Amino acid sequence: MDDELFDYVIVGAGSAGSVLAARLTEDPAVRVALVEAGGPDTDPAIRVPGASLALLGTELDWGYATVPQPGLGGRSVDWPRGKVLGGSSSLNFQMWIPGSADDYDAWGRTAGPTWSWQTVRPHLRTAERWAGAPAEGTSYGDDGPLWISPPRDPDPTTAHFLRACADLGLGPIPGGLGGPHLNGSALTPLNQRNGTRWSSADGYLRPALERANLTLFTRQQARRIVLENNRARGVELADVRLMARREVILSAGAVGSPHLLMLSGIGDERELAAAGVEPRVHLPGVGRNLHDHATLDVIRHAVSPVRLADAESAHALKQFEEDRVGPLTSNIAEAVGFLRSDGRPGPPDLEVIWAPIAFQGDALADGLTIGVVLLQPESRGTVSLQTPDPDTPPLIDPQYLSAPVDLHRLAAGARFAERLFATDALRPLVGEAMSPWTDDMSDEALLQHIRDHTGTLFHPVGTCRMGLPDDDAAVVDPDMRVRQVHGLRIVDASVFPRITRGHTHAPAVMLAERAASQIREATSG
Repeated sequence: MDDELFDYVIVGAGSAGSVLAARLTEDPAVRVALVEAGGPDTDPAIRVPGASLALLGTELDWGYATVPQPGLGGRSVDWPRGKVLGGSSSLNFQMWIPGSADDYDAWGRTAGPTWSWQTVRPHLRTAERWAGAPAEGTSYGDDGPLWISPPRDPDPTTAHFLRACADLGLGPIPGGLGGPHLNGSALTPLNQRNGTRWSSADGYLRPALERANLTLFTRQQARRIVLENNRARGVELADVRLMARREVILSAGAVGSPHLLMLSGIGDERELAAAGVEPRVHLPGVGRNLHDHATLDVIRHAVSPVRLADAESAHALKQFEEDRVGPLTSNIAEAVGFLRSDGRPGPPDLEVIWAPIAFQGDALADGLTIGVVLLQPESRGTVSLQTPDPDTPPLIDPQYLSAPVDLHRLAAGARFAERLFATDALRPLVGEAMSPWTDDMSDEALLQHIRDHTGTLFHPVGTCRMGLPDDDAAVVDPDMRVRQVHGLRIVDASVFPRITRGHTHAPAVMLAERAASQIREATSG
């Protein structure tokens, strides 16, 4: 097997990997290899905001699924993850919600004060290019690579949802969803430019590929990390080894990064040996602390036809192609509200998402949906090896609702969604409940409904979490360097100590901006 030599080898060209490749190659003296298991982001549907659902389950998706979940009645849950340039930012619903100051201040208590809100916010600003004037009193980025826009042509019902939120105490969020506080409601800020999706590949990677010092390897899955005496020397692909003079950086996500570590012999030594992998570095935290935003839909029939049900019509396509308006510009999740399940003051633990459409299996129907999202789950699961074969996906066990409090918080959110539908703002728009939701459920029946129908918002995190030097369960240090292994760093959502109250794309980009700054400072010093 031949070797190719670079300064940095980055695994994963998604939300974080695209940022790293772009920022590190700003130094013309540095050679960077970027490895992506998927192919180019050339499918025209990627550019269409309303096509997100249609992209799931295609060749652009890893197509993961969880093991059967006892807390969900033994169901397995599909876990889409992007397998394409831009990663999940090329498939997601384009929501740019970084989370709150409370999230990052909590990270600071776990991984050191350099992760406080005041420290991370400048790295978010570096990434951002907000379209239009920011809310008064805010400080958002205006010249970064990632465009952020309000919904270009929101559904008429979305304004009714925001009025309903205000009627129940969730008024407009001061300063909007860029932080630092989230309690309230708002239109969803979107990674769109002129009505089309704007991924990390669009904002960061495409310009960087014009540089001679970036080499992109697509449709190449990293199989193992090359280790020599507890130092990462490179990454093994099917036919070549990419060797790194300085660092190997994993940005393969909360599933891919721990999987690659374990395939390379980094993890719990007993579990590795049982799976047929020779243990090299004992790090028992690898693959643990898995958690995710669980979600439940509360659905009602619409009294009038909804625009999104007509999104595949010739008229809707013409609107999109000619003027970038109409239902195809919708990301589906057009507005959000944040609240506490116990009704008390303090940081939210629930999100309600307005979708002016109903999901009926793989089809869309004339209905209106409020998605209830568990923002701060207590349940924790694992990613673990099935076999030493890199082509065999790992076992994904999020252990949804294993913590009883998660079930009851979702129930409180579902009751709040019922109250939203009953407000003067929304009641005239809706008819009877739409299956699988039913009216007048008892508390016991609601809990069973949650077990039967809860799914994922596609936000897995935490499987290589950060921690302080004395934290034996941490996988990486506060600078995202893998413990006990020199020259190896992880920069993606797997290092989150705890999931944010927002959505995970924005903080993943922030991590990469910060890591790139740290690497540049270390090498220049």
